Amino acid sequence: MDLGPCSKIHSLQLRKDYEEAKAKGTENFDRELEDMIERLIVECDRKIQRALKRLADDDAKAAIAISVSEVTLTDDILQLSKQIKEKMVEVDAFDFEGRTDDKIKAQEVVEELRTKRADMQATLLLDAFNKDRASLTQPAQPPQVAAAPPPAPPDARTQEMINEKLKKAEELGEQGMVDEAQKALEEAEALKKLARRPEPPSDPSKYTAADVWITDQKLRLCDICGAFLSVYDNDRRLADHFGGKLHLGYMLIRDKQKELQVLSVMYRFLL
Repeated sequence: MDLGPCSKIHSLQLRKDYEEAKAKGTENFDRELEDMIERLIVECDRKIQRALKRLADDDAKAAIAISVSEVTLTDDILQLSKQIKEKMVEVDAFDFEGRTDDKIKAQEVVEELRTKRADMQATLLLDAFNKDRASLTQPAQPPQVAAAPPPAPPDARTQEMINEKLKKAEELGEQGMVDEAQKALEEAEALKKLARRPEPPSDPSKYTAADVWITDQKLRLCDICGAFLSVYDNDRRLADHFGGKLHLGYMLIRDKQKELQVLSVMYRFLL
């Protein structure tokens, strides 16, 4: 989500006039902002649904959208989010008053709080993923049924190309480029099929662990920013996701949308 340089006029005097007019409640000045935020959120949600559908076409269990907001909703996280919002208010106030040094110090505190929150969120999500991984184990094979032979590994060159495609998909997913990430995943899967491997059994109960790894990538889509996650990600990788600009950006505009919706209802009530 890169909107480029802001085309608006940034003026402390205009901002002061805006705050005064907004306080009087005679005009709904936030309507334009609410419309823009809604468009961004709708676009993000559509990308998530498209990605889910495309992945489900290959494997119904390949990817699901995980409610990050619910998984990471704890009292400690809520308290940190509250502290961050309070500090952001201070940052805006210092900026409005021209107190640059105080603004910089407040911004540093915000970054520290965000890092702490990201680490805590990563731990919570990792715990959820650990439980998810535990459920991936397939039922034990009956003694009379011979396990299918493991698939033949790709040659070194093909494996290198597969790794490059998967890495590219991960980077694109972190940037919110869902369609491009899915294309890279499809290319990696096509390369995998070049290696000879036995056909999967028609009876789902006879799948082996190797079959599970090949047919089910266990991807998850963040319901806030649409980035790809994996149940095999470590805590550092997840912390980078929560602290990344893409995730933070979508989290901010989703919170702002809720705030503006409440203000809009209040404004209509006052008319």
